[in-house]
Amino acid sequence: MYKLTIKTFLFFFLVTPSYAYLGPGVGGGVIAATVGIIVAIFAAIFGLIWFPLKRFIKKRKEKKEDSNQKKVD
Repeated sequence: MYKLTIKTFLFFFLVTPSYAYLGPGVGGGVIAATVGIIVAIFAAIFGLIWFPLKRFIKKRKEKKEDSNQKKVD
């Protein structure tokens, strides 16, 4: 465990920088991809919950209307 800690420290703190240029478009792309993934997850959850719930409410409403029509007739 001690060797792993030392190797991790050396890797993260004593590595020389690469001097690579990352333009401003990279940050925007990362933000857009992150927001897109989050929105996709919420849309999937919403779809899995909303559409069955909507179908249940519609069936319940139709049963209520049918029972009201039978009482009137």
